[in-house]
Amino acid sequence: MGLLAFLLLAGGWPAFRGDNGSGVGNTVGLPAEFGPAKNVLWKVSLPQGTSSPIAAGGRIHITGHESGALTTFALDARTGEILWRRSLDRPRAEKLHKLNSPASSTPVTDGTNVYVFFGDFGLVSYGPDGNERWRAPLGPFTNLHGMGASPVLAGGNVIMLCDQDVGSFLLALDKDTGRQAWRVERPAVVHGFATPTLFTPEGGSPQVVVPGSYLLTSHDAATGRELWSVRGLSWQIKTTAVTREGVIYVTGWAPGADPGQARPLPPFEEAAAKIDANRDGRLSQEEVNPSEFRHSGSWRAVDLDDDGYWDKREWGFYRARRSARNLTMAVRPGNARGDLTDTHVLWTNDRFVPQVSSPLLYEGVLYIIKDGGIFTSMDPKSGKIFKTARIPGAIDNYYSSPVAADGKVFLASETGKVTVVKPGAEWEVVAVHDFEENIYATPALLEGRIYLRTSSTLYCLGKKAD
Repeated sequence: MGLLAFLLLAGGWPAFRGDNGSGVGNTVGLPAEFGPAKNVLWKVSLPQGTSSPIAAGGRIHITGHESGALTTFALDARTGEILWRRSLDRPRAEKLHKLNSPASSTPVTDGTNVYVFFGDFGLVSYGPDGNERWRAPLGPFTNLHGMGASPVLAGGNVIMLCDQDVGSFLLALDKDTGRQAWRVERPAVVHGFATPTLFTPEGGSPQVVVPGSYLLTSHDAATGRELWSVRGLSWQIKTTAVTREGVIYVTGWAPGADPGQARPLPPFEEAAAKIDANRDGRLSQEEVNPSEFRHSGSWRAVDLDDDGYWDKREWGFYRARRSARNLTMAVRPGNARGDLTDTHVLWTNDRFVPQVSSPLLYEGVLYIIKDGGIFTSMDPKSGKIFKTARIPGAIDNYYSSPVAADGKVFLASETGKVTVVKPGAEWEVVAVHDFEENIYATPALLEGRIYLRTSSTLYCLGKKAD
């Protein structure tokens, strides 16, 4: 089954950020005025979680965690009635960033069945009646902040990116049986949180596009074989790429890689000769931090195996990290193969790069939202910035990604401010609505409704009949 056939079958908003992660819906009649007590068609209390709602086939699927259980919900999209809930025992509790959650990955559906990933468990599939179809335990994982990527569907496979500090891999499981179709090891990649994107060049076959440490790579969707790569990304990727008309747009931000922060470092042998005082072939904090190579960030972020020391591989990662650059990038790969860095990159821009929030391409304009409420519109053909300004009333951090439909762009901030923007090169703020709870999930847009998750509640927002 090709990408187009999958999208026609699933319909709706079937995955993280909807149609192939684009964040763009095809619905009309969305409200511009709403809030926790205005234009609420229904609302349902949910257990903790930061996964985003998906909507297809008249149902909403979403996850949560409660009392040691990892729970998947199916709700009636029109009424909010919980049709079923299924829980898995949480077999372990991996390390998590304080803003992460055991239920952070967004499900994906083919319009009939739903596929769910939990970092503390692995993958599981449920049928429309809530009966478990198969399970594929994965992990444990070595991700400093916990897992965050979401599964996607490509043809007959479920694709899951598991980037971690040791043992990163890209996995495809048969969506009907849960059996492994292929697996690609990613030894040069450390922890990341990007969800893959599907890309089919004109006259070519479907590909899985994966942002990761320092590289954007593409793999044959049927076999996993790497087809091409582009160098230049930052060391820790949290965003999902978007594609349109043969071009892939991706952003990458990590600490220490803004303009002017790059710092060249020598090879491990040269550094060790200077500061490895006990000559044990590894570097301790006591040896590194007083030296000219001092690391001001988290030691554990570079100590990939968490043994308290940096070895040659970890120093290589630190060295590459200090040379990396935060940027937004546009690539037109066509059907080319190999390293496309010098031949197929259309443009890069290192201004106002978001940390977590993914880019949005809507009605011919590329948008990014950076912490501090800094919203930027760009020319997708050249990377030229049209307009940058802070969102009045929503100067905040942004972990949710922008979405758009019906001539409106929606931005949700960490502290619960949801901004409605009139799109365009010279965009304008229409309204800011305060939900008075944290928001980390990305809204879903379908059939004139906005499905919005806050820290405690799933809202269905829409225009009420007079």
